[in-house]
Amino acid sequence: MSRVSKAAAAFLVATALGLAAGPALAAKDRFVVDLVNEPSSLDPQVQWNPDSYYVYRNIFDNLVTRDDKGEIIPQVATAWKQVSDTEIEFDLRSDIAFHDGSKLTADDVVYSVKRITDPKFASPQLGQFDKITDAIALSPTKVKLVTAGPYPALLAQLVKLSIVPKAVVEAVGKDAFNLKPVGSGPYKFESWQRGVNVQLSRNDAYWGTKAPFPTVIFRAVPDAATRLANLQAGASDLVVTLDADQAGQLKSAPKAQALIGLTERVAYVRLNTTKPPFDNPKLRLAAAYAIDKQAMIDGLLGGYDKPVPELLTPAIFGWVDGIKAPEHDLAKAKALIAEAGPAAKAEIDLSTAPVFDQRIVQAIQQMLTEAGFNVKIAMSDMATYLKRAQAGPETTSLLSFGRWSCACQDADGVLFPLLHKSSGWSAYRNPKMDALLEEARATLDNGKRLAAYKQVHEIVATDVPVVPLYQAVVIYGAAKNLTFQPTPNESMFLNRMSWKD
Repeated sequence: MSRVSKAAAAFLVATALGLAAGPALAAKDRFVVDLVNEPSSLDPQVQWNPDSYYVYRNIFDNLVTRDDKGEIIPQVATAWKQVSDTEIEFDLRSDIAFHDGSKLTADDVVYSVKRITDPKFASPQLGQFDKITDAIALSPTKVKLVTAGPYPALLAQLVKLSIVPKAVVEAVGKDAFNLKPVGSGPYKFESWQRGVNVQLSRNDAYWGTKAPFPTVIFRAVPDAATRLANLQAGASDLVVTLDADQAGQLKSAPKAQALIGLTERVAYVRLNTTKPPFDNPKLRLAAAYAIDKQAMIDGLLGGYDKPVPELLTPAIFGWVDGIKAPEHDLAKAKALIAEAGPAAKAEIDLSTAPVFDQRIVQAIQQMLTEAGFNVKIAMSDMATYLKRAQAGPETTSLLSFGRWSCACQDADGVLFPLLHKSSGWSAYRNPKMDALLEEARATLDNGKRLAAYKQVHEIVATDVPVVPLYQAVVIYGAAKNLTFQPTPNESMFLNRMSWKD
């Protein structure tokens, strides 16, 4: 099917569904967003995958947030102060109401904190908040959080802590709340037609910046070409997760544009260092030499993404300039593999999922194979991929491609889960690494933190438990007259968007 006919087909289908909302109509009526998948959850403390986050982030307010420049700014909390190494007090707004009309108070903040940090609740976000040991309401507008030792990443993590209404959640229960969430954000939940769309309506009583769109519809459109066609046909106003080739197609589009921004997200290849062949540090180094980062960026990613020598991006606190990582050298890779003999010839599974750019995965396989490894791609659905990736070194893949974002822009949210022995995500065992990561998350002194992270980056560069690849860009397609600034943490704040005149 040609691009023209795809676009026409997308428009006809959307019209039949009543969703053909071009910019002029959307400004008065509905704003349509095409996601890759439908949300797996609308309860903000149950899941944090991108497609869920895009939606529920507009239903709920967080304790603090980041502005478009990446600075932490007030939201539910108006101010905060560190009263000791382990205690921080927050003053709260007194004029926030949930969508059911009830007031948001310190009790709701305390409930939200204790809910997400309760191991029995089993939130996949628990590792981001498990340093919080207590939350105490000091008054209706003041809350104190207590941490297990100094926790410098606390504010960065609280950017993701959505406040849920205690009374509603306790009254209806977890499952019912997920199906009909009640928040205090700029949009109210209206409906969720499984497999079709999620619809939100503007909260006209919102305490903060009012959103420009009366109704927003989020649809699941797994195929990127279809998302692009929908946008070009005027059947959608904003689409996510386009690639560089599709961004190029929008350069001459009369009614659409590509919006591109560098993110905090880092792409990497993780090696299972506890099993052959990657229990051999020389073969880990060989893998690093074999992968040509710049070739992938230039040949497949349109030159937008940026190669990185460390397992962070410059958008994250903890980035250290001057780290020297192994550079592409195919001859060195082949020599190390030849030296290892038959041990390097065993079949190696490279784990991936459809959400990732399979051109990159295939390029990695080809580069490693050319160097002398025997690499096979192991494709699975995202749920299976995540389950195996978090299963620990005994059952996780020998190799896996990933793109990590903690949405916190702090190194603790990236390096600790991927490298510390206590994390299911980690397939690396190094006591010195563990000690450095623990040191960096246990001091409020940023200088000491950076010194520890510098050593972490140096260990990664020399011992190669992970091959950092590139700082990923986010590419959206948008209606020509939509103003929207992509952010490093990939938040889609609808009330920060507007129509150009």
